[in-house]
Amino acid sequence: MSIWTPQPAGLQEILQTIRDSTDTQGNVQRAITHKLNSFTRVPDYIAYLAYILTALPQEEDQIRTIAGYLLKNNARLLLNVSPEVAEYAKSAVLQAFISSPPLIRNAAGHDIVAFLGALEPRNWPDCLQQLVNMLDSPDPALQEAAFSVFEKACEDFPRKMDVEINGTRPLDYMIPKFLVLSEHPMPKMRSHAVACLSYFVPINSQSLFAHIDAFIACLFKRASDEDPSVRRHVCQALVLLLAARPEKLMPEMSNVAEYMLYSTKDKNESVALEACEFWLTFAEDPDLAAFLHPLLGRVAPVLLDCMIYGEDDLLWLDGDTEDTNVPDKETDIKPRHYGGKTHGLDRDQAETNGQERKRGAYGEETLDDEDEDDYDLDDDDFADEMSTEWNLRKCAAAALDVLAVRFGSELLNVLLGPLKNKLWSAEWLERESGILALGAMAEGCIDAIEPHLTTLVPYLINTLNDPKPLVRSIACWTLGRYASWCTQPISEQHKNLYFVPTMEGLLRMVLDDNKRVQEAGCSAFATLEEDAGPELVPYLEPVLRNLVFAFEKYQHKNTLILYDAVGTLADAVGRALQNPAYVEILMPPLTSRWAKLSDNDDDLIPLLECIASVTIAMGPAFSPHALPVFQRCVNIIHQSLLQYQAYQQNPDLDEPDKSFLVVSLDLLSGLAQGMGMHLESLIGQTSPNLLQLLTVCLKHPQAPVRQSAYALVGDLAMGCFQLLRPHLPAIMAELIEQLDPEPKVEFISACNNAAWSVGEVALRYGRDDPEFQQWVNPLIARLIPILLHPKAPRSLHENAAVSIGRIGLMHPNVVAPHLAEFAQAWCLALYEIRDNEEKDSAFRGLCTLVQTNPAGIAKSLLWFCNAIIRWHQPSAELNSMFQQLLSGFKHHDEAGWAAQVSSFPPVIQERLATRYGV
Repeated sequence: MSIWTPQPAGLQEILQTIRDSTDTQGNVQRAITHKLNSFTRVPDYIAYLAYILTALPQEEDQIRTIAGYLLKNNARLLLNVSPEVAEYAKSAVLQAFISSPPLIRNAAGHDIVAFLGALEPRNWPDCLQQLVNMLDSPDPALQEAAFSVFEKACEDFPRKMDVEINGTRPLDYMIPKFLVLSEHPMPKMRSHAVACLSYFVPINSQSLFAHIDAFIACLFKRASDEDPSVRRHVCQALVLLLAARPEKLMPEMSNVAEYMLYSTKDKNESVALEACEFWLTFAEDPDLAAFLHPLLGRVAPVLLDCMIYGEDDLLWLDGDTEDTNVPDKETDIKPRHYGGKTHGLDRDQAETNGQERKRGAYGEETLDDEDEDDYDLDDDDFADEMSTEWNLRKCAAAALDVLAVRFGSELLNVLLGPLKNKLWSAEWLERESGILALGAMAEGCIDAIEPHLTTLVPYLINTLNDPKPLVRSIACWTLGRYASWCTQPISEQHKNLYFVPTMEGLLRMVLDDNKRVQEAGCSAFATLEEDAGPELVPYLEPVLRNLVFAFEKYQHKNTLILYDAVGTLADAVGRALQNPAYVEILMPPLTSRWAKLSDNDDDLIPLLECIASVTIAMGPAFSPHALPVFQRCVNIIHQSLLQYQAYQQNPDLDEPDKSFLVVSLDLLSGLAQGMGMHLESLIGQTSPNLLQLLTVCLKHPQAPVRQSAYALVGDLAMGCFQLLRPHLPAIMAELIEQLDPEPKVEFISACNNAAWSVGEVALRYGRDDPEFQQWVNPLIARLIPILLHPKAPRSLHENAAVSIGRIGLMHPNVVAPHLAEFAQAWCLALYEIRDNEEKDSAFRGLCTLVQTNPAGIAKSLLWFCNAIIRWHQPSAELNSMFQQLLSGFKHHDEAGWAAQVSSFPPVIQERLATRYGV
């Protein structure tokens, strides 16, 4: 094979571009980035980069290192280059790794890891062999560098390492080698050895588990290692073993627990953090609860002590400043992902043990979204306001949260004394950690804590006056965790003692002079809004005035959170917001911001999201503001579609951000819900025509766009059907196509909205409409398999069932012959859903189908009766249909009916007799 050599002109061009990339001016950087990206189309680009890294010692190390960095980022190009280019790049980086100064060796090491990841080790076995040989090198620096490469590779792609190559498994000789090296005199070598071994635990590598006893012995031997990095990896390995093979640790659990308790208190925070992860992992596995239970009394107080801010945190947080007038750095503002509108049904609270969706946690805390454990910590809800990286304090709080869910009152009994000491401590850091713990335990321990809330809630409200901003902010978050208790309409006294003071206290924090407190206050107030709902209506004017004043006070980051609080308020109080006085308070600051933002400003997205909620709540009272909002949304949709069309024709362009398109569709949905037929004049006045654009959106390749487009179809059907009707033949073809029994994960929400919107359209056409009738069989042919599919998401089952019921209500003669096929699954899908109009119309449809084809329900009578008695307040019309059908069954065959009902569970028999006399 010929050896690759560079062309001088090409080499100089790439070299000069890399040199220019060290210029820090933004406009220069953008041009350089574009040029570097264009080089990826040069067939031997990676060979040039490898050449600069390896063969130009006269160049500055910085330039060669940048070439190495670019090589790592473009490693996947290896898969599509000529054999000589690939061979040159591979041999060059190995050569640079073996015989270069530390900076270049480090860059080459990263390249080797990236190459192994792209090619897979089985396609570069000589690299693995050379790295293993280097572990025995007389040069300690090369030894350690080779092991560092192994550690990164084992961490990034352990499964690719655990393969057979030419009849042998490299891990079969590498694992024993790593075990021997765990005794190496150099701490870094011991650390790499334990780390590499541990990464094969989660994938159940047979090469590792063949030596499992030796591995566990190695961990116990290294547990008291003088080097904290080694101890950290020992703790990490024990965490991974607990998650993957707990039975291997159980015989030694008392020793492991002692070690982990000791390590959780290690002075080195990275060791303590890994040890703390052990308790989080332990608590998350319900099968291990019996082993964890005896340790609760010792583990929980240790976790409580870990929740105090460390010195590094306090330096980083700079928490004492009154910084409301200090502009935010752009780096403070994390990108927000706008997901689009999804149609779902609320489940009946009584039937779900009051388990509500968890919102928020740890004030400014959050969890990394990398865990794939069955115990869902609802990471998005662990608040997006993460102040620093994942640390000991957050891990301990998360572990306490899971322990509370797992052990409830038993945890509170263990912590009551220590928690009281912290809450009433003279030291503000102790008090702050106690308030964090109280919030962390809110979900799991609520029943046990509830008797104490008459003392604790006033304590928290009083703590909002603390001079320390970090104490005020955590008190906001914890009040948010108990908002559902504060907002319960128990009595006038409860409202005056707890709800009103909490509301007033949080509103004060919304206007605090510290930005962290503003953020925590605003987030907690949004939680209170969700829980209070209509209870907030009597206080709307002061609430609105406070929130509007915050618009004048807030910097960039908190303004985005304020939009969410305003939108949540609109969702909570609904049409109470259409009072002209409230419209006059709220709309000027929103329209002022609306006017300042360009159509491609990222801040427009949360503002549009907020206005969507406001339009639904204000209804026709929004009319004076509707035309400019409507026109702008149509313009954004039109421009977004044109940009996407240009991108499809020229893939070298950057893919346009779909968020602007999605949020504009959702705001139009809000206008349709709020204004109904008042939209007619707006649709007539604006160009291009919205409904023509909507038909294009339904075919958009990106699922979130289709998802919001289907939602808009349903909302237009509900609000202004006559405007939609001429376009429905084209729309229905797309809707039917979208209905899929087992959609890909990213398509579920689009499928959900499509399933819901066809039911809305069916209702609006009316009974036995000939135009809609052409679509009934194709729809039923897709909706029934969705309903019967065991792997379809529950939300999809529910929306499919509602739409089958509604189509059945309008076209019973076409749907009724299929009743026996889906009746049981239909009843199972909807019996837990909270009473509402959607459920009512769906059940009226089912009853109409049963009237049309009584034999179709015969085999599903138990499920049908169970679904009937789960209703709390059916409409008069539906209740009459239930009565008529049940009485009909009884009178048709009294003996057969009695025999069948006698086999039903007692609660069903009792309610059927009490409510319907059958």
